[in-house]
Amino acid sequence: MPETNRLYFVPLSEIRILRDEINDLFALAKILAPILRINILYMIKRAGSGHIGTSFSSVDLMLWLWLNAMNRPNENIPNSDTFFSSKGHDAPALYAVLTALEKLPFELIHKLRKLGGLPGHPDIHTPFIATNTGSLGMGISKAKGMAIANRLNGNRARIFVLTGDGELQEGQIWESLQGAANRNLSEIKVIVDLNGIQSDTLVSQTNNMSPLCKKFESFGWRGFVCNGHDFENIQECLNQMDKEEDRPQVLFARTRKGHGVPFMERVDDDGLYKFHSGAPSDANYPLALEHLVTKANDELAGISRPELKLAAEEPAVQPPVNTPARETVISAFGKALAELGRREEGLVVLDADLAVDCGLMPFKKEFPARFIECGIAEQDMVSVAGGLARKGKIPVVNSFACFLSARPNEQIYNNATEDSKIIYVGSLAGLCPAGPGHSHQSVRDISALRNTALSIVQPLNGIQARELLLWAAVENSKGSYIRIANTPVPEELANISMGKEIKPGWSTNLIPGHQALILSYGQTITYEAYRAVLSLKESGVEVALDHMNWLNLFDFGWIEKIVGPFPLIIVIEDHYRTGGLGGNLLPAIVEAIQYVPKFAIVGLEEVPACGRNDEVLKYHGLDAGSLIQKIKQLL
Repeated sequence: MPETNRLYFVPLSEIRILRDEINDLFALAKILAPILRINILYMIKRAGSGHIGTSFSSVDLMLWLWLNAMNRPNENIPNSDTFFSSKGHDAPALYAVLTALEKLPFELIHKLRKLGGLPGHPDIHTPFIATNTGSLGMGISKAKGMAIANRLNGNRARIFVLTGDGELQEGQIWESLQGAANRNLSEIKVIVDLNGIQSDTLVSQTNNMSPLCKKFESFGWRGFVCNGHDFENIQECLNQMDKEEDRPQVLFARTRKGHGVPFMERVDDDGLYKFHSGAPSDANYPLALEHLVTKANDELAGISRPELKLAAEEPAVQPPVNTPARETVISAFGKALAELGRREEGLVVLDADLAVDCGLMPFKKEFPARFIECGIAEQDMVSVAGGLARKGKIPVVNSFACFLSARPNEQIYNNATEDSKIIYVGSLAGLCPAGPGHSHQSVRDISALRNTALSIVQPLNGIQARELLLWAAVENSKGSYIRIANTPVPEELANISMGKEIKPGWSTNLIPGHQALILSYGQTITYEAYRAVLSLKESGVEVALDHMNWLNLFDFGWIEKIVGPFPLIIVIEDHYRTGGLGGNLLPAIVEAIQYVPKFAIVGLEEVPACGRNDEVLKYHGLDAGSLIQKIKQLL
């Protein structure tokens, strides 16, 4: 049994020996499959986050495509096949395959979700990544564009698109099918990772889409079904797919989420799957490793080869964590939502397959009839909320901020034109956590929603999450967008209330000062500003820091009394520099006091980087040290 205080992987030297000496590709694939899972486990555990379940369910499909099935994949030459994952959560599986086959430098397995390493989701700046992922459902449409471009260039190279079965709930998937069939794009080969589990729950219990094969075929596609963990069966189906000359094909690969580790394949007694995202615990890591090493050694013994030799690394050194509050913002919001449900019988909660991540389980358990699981279908969810509101209910619509603000933006605006009172809650808002990468870092949601007649607000901590939810449900007469960052709240900021009487458009002073006023929002950036201002005070620089809950709503009395006296206003954004709090506030200041003070906005000026929170904050100049220098320069 390996030492429990170390992390283990299969080194490239060991993989090279197997690749060089095993000529039977099916035998090689069966041995590489558990080896790749060992390396996926290592990458995710070392990174501290990732998606094990879907990586384990799809890695056999990726391995076989790259090992044998594709012709010069993703190379920029004529007639080379293309592969990409539309779901994207399975990036660690693809990285494990590409490093094992030496398409990527092997040492990158140590840098998953690290600055300058392998992004949490696919990004084209990584070699052999054909396209970025974003909100789910884009893949088949992108494949259509690639196929049409190839034909214009005189070739019909194959395009393999891997999707998830939960992803098929997205409307864009179904929009994409008919056009591909009408154009006879037979070079498009869609493979569905049919593992039956969404983020945390069974697909059949979330938004059942069966019978899938018949539905695809009704659009003019040819459907196939295989065992997604049986390489011979996969190849048989791929051979049949290549015989189709006048229509696109879809392969429904039956897989198991978490395949290879029995306890990662199961849905718990509470109905939830526990290994969709995050890193394995210190207790689960060695157990999973033991299962995979045993499987690899059994395969090696079957062809009379010696047992696997593992390499080990110390766990990655994590930056010191400031003492967090006992309650997170999202858990406080979830409890407050259930409390509000007892008070407001008309409250209805809608979810887009993120009930656990969005803190909705307390409400779901207490009010199942008023909890509507819409699945991965944000546009549908928002319009359902519009219908509920038209019939007198108070809908609370939940998803990650990056998906909720963008994909159903038109539907949100349509609801607003009906004067509907709907509460939208965007979780995972802002730059951090930075590990998932830019597809999940919501740094443009304020600008996307600023002209939809919503009051955009953000709590600093769990106390304020309760206060703002109650305000949105009871006091605000129109729609609201509550922006929630899923990062720990430092203890220093945990007990700050907005006051007994909530005053919309007013800030909360955290640190007094007179040389400049700094406005920030949310716990992540506010804490960096808090540390910076305290440090400046020690050197005699007296700068005030206020937290701003209101991101597009400002009281003129507040501007005259609080903002007006300061010679310099600095807004620190957890957002792109344009379109956030600063862009909304400056015109209001000019209107209220009829002159333009010295005004500066500090925020993101490029696509957010992927990595550890501390290194990404520093990279973008939003850590305390960088803010100290910027404030000094502005003063």
